Amino acid sequence: QVQLVESGGGLVQPGGSLRLSCAASGTFSSINAMGWYRQVPGKERELVARITSGGSTNDADSVKGRFTISADNAKNTVWLQMNSLKPEDTAVYYCYANAMVRYNGNYWGKGILVTDSS
Repeated sequence: QVQLVESGGGLVQPGGSLRLSCAASGTFSSINAMGWYRQVPGKERELVARITSGGSTNDADSVKGRFTISADNAKNTVWLQMNSLKPEDTAVYYCYANAMVRYNGNYWGKGILVTDSS
């Protein structure tokens, strides 16, 4: 169906930057939107940023002005540029895609850890 492979996470100092990547593959006819969620232990998974196939984006208030989402529809790839990282950005980041297989569905990557080094 849809496989999502994330890369780019790791350890970063406060104020530093990281760029996450996620590539989608599989037997889907179209991708309607891709994005990133994050989760810390004991809390619900929360939206970080999302981009539609038409290029519309929406970001969480907590990352506005610091994180930028972008995508290449031809490559079925989405990126999250994270700047001015804060300790509270430490989380497992999950790539997601809303894609048409037999019907529209949400698909998730395995998650990638972004950790503050302080």
